[in-house]
Amino acid sequence: MILGVSSAIRKRSKATLYPPGEARRAACAPIWSLVACARFRSISDMPSPTPGRSNIAQRLLAWLEPRENEMAALLAEMVSVSTENPPGKHYQACADQLERKLSQAGLTCERHEFLRLPAAPGTSVEPAASLVASFGAGQRTLYFHGHYDVVPAQSQKQFQPERKEHFVFGRGSCDMKGGIVSMLYAMRALRECGVDFGGGRIALTLVPDEETGGARGSAWLASRGLLGRDGIGMLLAEPTSGVIWNGNRGAISLRVKVLGKSAHVGLQHRGENAFEQMVSVVGRLQQLKHEVEQRQTSYAVGAEQTRNSILMLGGESGGGTNFNVVPEQCWFTIDRRINPEETLDAERDRLIKLLEQCRRDGIRLEWEVLQEGRAAASSAEEKLGRALEQSVKAVTGQAAQFEMCPGLLEIRFYAAMGIPAYAYGPGLLSVAHGPNEYVDLRRVRDCGAIYALTAIEMLND
Repeated sequence: MILGVSSAIRKRSKATLYPPGEARRAACAPIWSLVACARFRSISDMPSPTPGRSNIAQRLLAWLEPRENEMAALLAEMVSVSTENPPGKHYQACADQLERKLSQAGLTCERHEFLRLPAAPGTSVEPAASLVASFGAGQRTLYFHGHYDVVPAQSQKQFQPERKEHFVFGRGSCDMKGGIVSMLYAMRALRECGVDFGGGRIALTLVPDEETGGARGSAWLASRGLLGRDGIGMLLAEPTSGVIWNGNRGAISLRVKVLGKSAHVGLQHRGENAFEQMVSVVGRLQQLKHEVEQRQTSYAVGAEQTRNSILMLGGESGGGTNFNVVPEQCWFTIDRRINPEETLDAERDRLIKLLEQCRRDGIRLEWEVLQEGRAAASSAEEKLGRALEQSVKAVTGQAAQFEMCPGLLEIRFYAAMGIPAYAYGPGLLSVAHGPNEYVDLRRVRDCGAIYALTAIEMLND
């Protein structure tokens, strides 16, 4: 998942960890002991979400209930493979590991290798493999989806996973190798309990490169018609902090470089000040910023998150060589976040046309696109949305809320094909990408139950 962590999400995550009156006591305790403060409902006590299917549901839950230690061991193995992206390290080792685990679970598995290309600076030359593991023999397919790459670690110790009671710590435990474990165990539970979908199947798709846009993973599979074939829906195991994400913002990010001519300050009249030219460009972009940020999405958002469209200037910037030298070049970034009601092509064109007009007005500049991704959304009223909502309530005892993710999600690749797609996973967004990343194993197990029950609702018509 490509996004920053908001204070609103951190507040919501804390509320889910501590019951009323216990936050002060919890704040003084080691992080792994906080689980003692939480109120979790055992999946062994939950009712069946659908009348007439209690037998299947109870067998699934009984099978999953004692598997926490197995899940912890598998997650620790996965975390120990340092699939940092960028640059995209150890993809082959992780794909080999996952393929073995899928085979051991009795699932059929396809492997799709992205062809090796000449390496650009800072990128990996390793082949990047995507895996698609299936259970069931029908054509109608419910997709489980996960990515095995992780953001760079703050310390290499994060690839030495550690378990403290119900918590597993390590890079990727939350985002999103813990979610992959949930999905694999959901499929194992369905297989071991003899569930027959008749005319349907589950396909677990595991990809690299999600953290940098999916070029060698989901985007590549989609471009070759290998993603979402015969799909009736998609579930993504991102760390959603207990809510269902049924939409995501799109993104266009650029780096703009303004060019000038260097000269000593005493001879500045012989130079061209790139900084002053950059200020002019930024002024025009600020006018566009004011306009686009009046737009609001109709989709639900988290507490204190904004409904407004976003245009951020200068997330990164730089230029010049010394205080007494006319700057020869200056640069800055543009980060445009697009609501589902807006279109990527139109918003990209507006940015590019503005920069082109600056060129025509005599400002020498150039730009590069850092990332692009389309906004996506699926209605909460879709059959899959309702099935997921019912399963979450059955397992957790709480009604699920639908919200739009403020960042990019790979649901966008499926939504672009007209396939309803939602994200729901065991992790807390507030700890994803951080130095103390962890996941609660009971949430990993519970999500396995949620995914399995959702699949039954979707495929056993």
